[in-house]
Amino acid sequence: MSVDRLNTLLQMLEKEPHDSFLNYALALELHKSGKIEEAIARIEGVIARDKDYLGAYLQLGQLHEETGNGNKALATYQNGTIIAQKQNNHKALSELNEAIFILEE
Repeated sequence: MSVDRLNTLLQMLEKEPHDSFLNYALALELHKSGKIEEAIARIEGVIARDKDYLGAYLQLGQLHEETGNGNKALATYQNGTIIAQKQNNHKALSELNEAIFILEE
């Protein structure tokens, strides 16, 4: 994790603590540094505040898979497919469905 990038994100979040993109970006940085549980909590917060933040579902599902929680991963991917359909986002829907397919194999 780049300390500069982390510090920049934290400074920006002081001004905009509920910004979905900034929280998502921080979660990615936390994941890179091995802080998976913190990354999960951060992305869960994004989804709690902004259910339509579609990218968070795939990332959160992958984090749950990484921690060995396949059931949570599957539920997250499935919830993401609902949002992707609502947004008519075929690319995201395809990625989420592929993740579900692989997980269910």
